[in-house]
Amino acid sequence: MADEDPNTKVGEDAPTKEEDLEATEPEQDAVVNNSDEVQKDKPADSSWSAPILSFARKATETLSSVNNYSAGLKASDSQQHSCDSSDTIKPAGMKDPAAVERSNLLSMMKLSIKVLIQSSLSLGRTLDSEYPPLQQFFVVLEHCLKHGLKVKKSFIGQNKSIWAPLELIEKLCPESADIATSVRDMPGLKTGLGRARAWLHLALMQKKIADYMKVLINRRDLLGEFYEPGSLILEEEGAVIVGMLVGLNVIDANLCVKGEDLDSQVCVIDFSLYLKDPQTTETTQDDSKMTAILDQKHYIEELNRHLSCTVTDLQAKMDSLEKTNGKLIEELTAATDRINALREEQEQLKQENANILQTSQRKEEVTLQDSQVELETYRQTRQGLDELYNVVWKQYKEEKRIRQELQKELELQIGLKQEMEVAMKLLEKDTHEKQDTLGALRQQLDQVKNLNLQMFNKAQESDRVAQRKVEEMLQLEKKMIQMEASMKELEQRLQNSENLCKNTDESQNELRSEMKGKVNALQKRLADLDTLRAGLESELSTEKEQRQNLQRELQREQDNSTELCTQLQQLQGLQTELLELRHEKKQLQQLCEEQEKALQEMGLHLSQSKLKMEDFKEVNKALKGHAWLKDDEATQCKQCQKEFSISRRKHHCRNCGDIYCNSCSSNELALPSYPRPVRVCDVCHSLLLQRSTTGS
Repeated sequence: MADEDPNTKVGEDAPTKEEDLEATEPEQDAVVNNSDEVQKDKPADSSWSAPILSFARKATETLSSVNNYSAGLKASDSQQHSCDSSDTIKPAGMKDPAAVERSNLLSMMKLSIKVLIQSSLSLGRTLDSEYPPLQQFFVVLEHCLKHGLKVKKSFIGQNKSIWAPLELIEKLCPESADIATSVRDMPGLKTGLGRARAWLHLALMQKKIADYMKVLINRRDLLGEFYEPGSLILEEEGAVIVGMLVGLNVIDANLCVKGEDLDSQVCVIDFSLYLKDPQTTETTQDDSKMTAILDQKHYIEELNRHLSCTVTDLQAKMDSLEKTNGKLIEELTAATDRINALREEQEQLKQENANILQTSQRKEEVTLQDSQVELETYRQTRQGLDELYNVVWKQYKEEKRIRQELQKELELQIGLKQEMEVAMKLLEKDTHEKQDTLGALRQQLDQVKNLNLQMFNKAQESDRVAQRKVEEMLQLEKKMIQMEASMKELEQRLQNSENLCKNTDESQNELRSEMKGKVNALQKRLADLDTLRAGLESELSTEKEQRQNLQRELQREQDNSTELCTQLQQLQGLQTELLELRHEKKQLQQLCEEQEKALQEMGLHLSQSKLKMEDFKEVNKALKGHAWLKDDEATQCKQCQKEFSISRRKHHCRNCGDIYCNSCSSNELALPSYPRPVRVCDVCHSLLLQRSTTGS
């Protein structure tokens, strides 16, 4: 109920508000004109105050456009109320109550925005959440958004909140996602209305509330789910309100959303801010004029100080720029000399490269031809040598096989010879043994003979004692007989041994003869083998000589191949040198290009510095020569000489400071002392365009 009553009150008090609005509009226009005059009296070269003045001017222009746009909607109502009330007032039943509510809300929104902008410009500071006009603006905006809002029914009860349509903006405009997430994350907000109020506060601080509302109003097909037909958002008044919200971009607001209880705030419109007595308004206007004059005085003094500081800074910058220009000119001359020298060196290098290329190509062609001829000869000789080598290798294999067979036969003969020598040694040993036995037997015979002599002597001696010893003689005779038998046996043995010796000597002689014959045959065979070996050795020597000759030829060919490899390496080295020269050439070209680019950039810097010099000179001229004319001094346009009137208004040229009409100063250009394009007369426009074209 508290949300719906203010709408009805607005509908009842609409005529009185419109009359007060008509009464306050001339005063507001006078305030706007005074602000324009103050801005005109201020010098145009102040760079730091220009944005505030431009924002204020734009805000007044938007408000005037909104007034002109909504004037047609309210013309009939204002005319009917200004005429005889008893004759022209129509009964309330003839009008659509929704249209009356929309017009009342539109007028209240217009008043709240106008009061908010004017009060914020007069304060000249950022607004906080406790500022009354700002609070009333949010109250009126909330009433506008609640107009015609559908009531959602649930199990708990009825819910009428503007948070649901505002959530659509997050889907339609992704830039508003940060605001929506920050609002959802706030711990103190529990209702949708509180979230909607926080969202409006954040959108105003971002200076994008008009953009977001424009995106929302353009999608009326989606808004039909939340608003009933005939509501303010779905009609033309919604677009008008969006146009008025653009003027709020002038305001800087610093609102604290976390500490406030946005869920339980009561939204009641306070009409005391908009309905005031004329006497109090006149006194307040006089006081405001006096404060404005004092502020202008202080402002002009500060401007003069600031301008003096800027003049000294500009002079210092001029001196530094002149020094830098001199240095740049010297660097340019040095760079041009260096570039000329580099170009000469580049031309010399190009000629040397061309000569080296020609000589290297010739050498390559000659070496390639020689290498091809040498390769062909090498291949032919290689084939012949391979054939000879194969033949010699076959002969060598055959001779090697024959020699192995001969060596085997020699080894067999040597083995036989060794066996014969062993047999001869054995026979010699037997003969020596037999001779030793014969010597022993002869010694025994000699001993026996000596014994016989001794015995004979003893016998002669014993003859004397023969008688005594007959028996002994008999025994001795027996012994003699036995000895003679043994002697005979020994003699037979000697004869047998002698016969054996003779036989052995004969066999030895025969064996010696046979062995001599075999040795002679073997010696003959060895002589034949030696002759064969000498022939083979001579053939091997010839083969070795041929092989040495082949090796010499191979070494020659290898030397030739090494020479060819060295020549190829030299060619590769020449190619690498060519590549390095080309790489150096590319580097030199890159250096030349970079230096040319540097020269171009230096030329651009020089041109920019010259343009800055000209701009600084223009600023100095503007500070020294051009004077900002006051409105009272000019009664006619300087160009067309037409007098000013209510329809033909005065406009200052921001370049020269003179006053022109709208047709003679309809051009806009960007000046160095202003951040955005400003109004310029036709003469200054043509001069500045010519200067910019010559500079570019």
